[in-house]
Amino acid sequence: MLAALCVFLTAACGYDYKDKRIPNNLVLAMAFLGIGWRLLDGELSGMIFYLAQTAAVMVLFYPLFKIGSVGAGDVKLLGVTAGYLPFGKVLVFLFCSLLAAAVISVFKMWRGHIFRERIRYLCRYLQEGMTAGKWKLYLEAETDKRRVGICLSGPVLISVLMYLGGVY
Repeated sequence: MLAALCVFLTAACGYDYKDKRIPNNLVLAMAFLGIGWRLLDGELSGMIFYLAQTAAVMVLFYPLFKIGSVGAGDVKLLGVTAGYLPFGKVLVFLFCSLLAAAVISVFKMWRGHIFRERIRYLCRYLQEGMTAGKWKLYLEAETDKRRVGICLSGPVLISVLMYLGGVY
C-alpha cells in the first residue's frame, strides 16, 4: 500500500511543481485508499485510527495555513500521508518532511542570492507579529510569492521514501 502512496505522492509533486496546487481529487483518492487499507488491516478501529491521525496532523498544521506559510493542499497532503504511517513514526515523518523542506528552501535562497533578504523578511515578520500580538499573512507584502515559496509535496515524498528505506 505504501508503494501506491508513493505513486500518489509523485503525482502530487507533478501538480504542485507545475501548477503550485494539489488537486483535492488526488488527496481524496489518497485518503480513500488509506481508509480502505486501514479498514482491511484493522477493521473499524484501523479506519478510526487513520482518520484520527490524519485529523490530528491537519489540526496541528492549520495555524500555519491561517498565516499563509503553507498552503491548504500541503496541510491536507501531510495529514493524509501521516495516516498511512504507524503512530510512533508520525512525528519523525513530519520532522523529516520539514527538514527536507528547510534544506530545499536554504538551497533555493542561496541559489537565488536572496538568503539575506529572506532572513530579514522573516525577522521583520516575527518582530511585527510579536509586537502587535496578531499575525498577518506571511507573504502578504510579497509581489512574487512563487519566487520565494516552496512546494511541500517533494519533501513529503522524500520523507516517505526515507521511511521505506529504513532511515526511521
